[in-house]
Amino acid sequence: MSHTTTSDSPLEICNMLVEKVDQMMEWSSRRSVIRMNGDKFRRFVKAPPRNYSVIVMFTALQPQRQCSVCRQANEEYQVLANSWRYSSAFCNKLFFTVVDYDEGADVFQQVTVWIYPSTPPSNRPPLRSLHPQSPHFHVHSCLSASIRVFRPPNYSGTIALALLVSLVGGLLYLRRNNLEFIYNKTGWAMAALCVVFAMTSGQMWNHIRGPPYAHKNPQNGQVSYIHGSSQAQFVAESHIILLLSILKTNRILKHHNITYTTLFTLYLQLAVIVYYFT
Repeated sequence: MSHTTTSDSPLEICNMLVEKVDQMMEWSSRRSVIRMNGDKFRRFVKAPPRNYSVIVMFTALQPQRQCSVCRQANEEYQVLANSWRYSSAFCNKLFFTVVDYDEGADVFQQVTVWIYPSTPPSNRPPLRSLHPQSPHFHVHSCLSASIRVFRPPNYSGTIALALLVSLVGGLLYLRRNNLEFIYNKTGWAMAALCVVFAMTSGQMWNHIRGPPYAHKNPQNGQVSYIHGSSQAQFVAESHIILLLSILKTNRILKHHNITYTTLFTLYLQLAVIVYYFT
């Protein structure tokens, strides 16, 4: 590893700087986000000379770490780095890097990072800080020039809609001589119940937030299927609510003439659910 000392001549320092910049540019041409281990971090980020800025994200992306927030933050980080890499303002004065815990645990200890995804404080020059939840804002506050973010188009929703329309259109075409099923009240009622069950059980929240199915305590190995906070939930909670809703609805449908005892039981079940899930 090369270090700048008092005995280094200006020519040697210049050559060392050119070598480091060329190497960083070569890595950046291959991949927008440069992966760093301990040796690379100390040489290209910490050690002088250096006339470029480095944005570092400390994360843990290995599957055994089970860090869903790390993956989400990494996706945003990749979007930002790609926007900079393919912008007209791209130059050799700014590079995006990432340090994975399993590839550079010593770097985490060196910069005293104990929580991932994280970054060192912004008042520690010459590193630039980046908060994973709002990377675009923080990078803009660290740089004199802003980065215009370009997100890759996502055609999955369009493709799914086209397949659904094609499926429904094909079904209507095949049954064009017998469309009585469209007026089937039982079919529409079942479809409405499916939508109600999905919404009341929190499936839409799961689709937006992407929570884990359950949580396993790493200390005692206990598995929790119900989240301890009222502001979040696990996927298992949605399945429990969905099952209870189906059972209650089935019981109501079986009793056309609902007695006071049945009504009391239903309200009691509802009170128990509200008590334990709030």
